[in-house]
Parts: sequence; C-alpha cells; structure tokens
Amino acid sequence: MFGLSELAVVLVVIIAVLAAKRLPDLVRSAGKSARILKAEARAMKDQDRAPETPETPETPGTPRIIQGETLPPSAPASGSAERAGDTPPEGRPAH
Repeated sequence: MFGLSELAVVLVVIIAVLAAKRLPDLVRSAGKSARILKAEARAMKDQDRAPETPETPETPGTPRIIQGETLPPSAPASGSAERAGDTPPEGRPAH
C-alpha cells in the first residue's frame, strides 16, 4: 500500500487542487502580515534606540519657569528692553 510520505504528497496535491482559487489570496495575506510584522519590529527597535527628548525644548538664555516658582523682586521681567544699568536704545529718551 502507500507509505507515510506518499500519503503526505497526495494530501498536498489534493489541498493545492481544491484551494487553487484561494491560494493566491492566502499567499498575499501572508506576505502582508510578514511586512507588517517587520515594520512593527523595526519601529520598536528604533523607539528603543531613540534617546528621550524633553517635552519643551529650551533655547539658550531663556529662563526656565517651574510651576509654583516666583522670580525674586530684583529680577527684571523677561523681554524687558530696559534693565537696571542698561542704556536706552537710540532714539528713545532716558528716564
């Protein structure tokens, strides 16, 4: 009679014949799944490599304001053109 390997070959042929219409769709969806899996794995690897960045980037010279912190009375207001000891810009009268 038939051995185990012959039965396996016959089963594969029968499945291929019966599933011929669906086989391209199955292969296509297997390829899409593999691409999605690769993309997700790559994204996770990139995420693990990326250093954490602060939420709000600071520019040099800009004071950091921490919630609940107040400026000392002698500190000038940020953005003020005239500070103690500064000379007024040209065209503006001194106080």
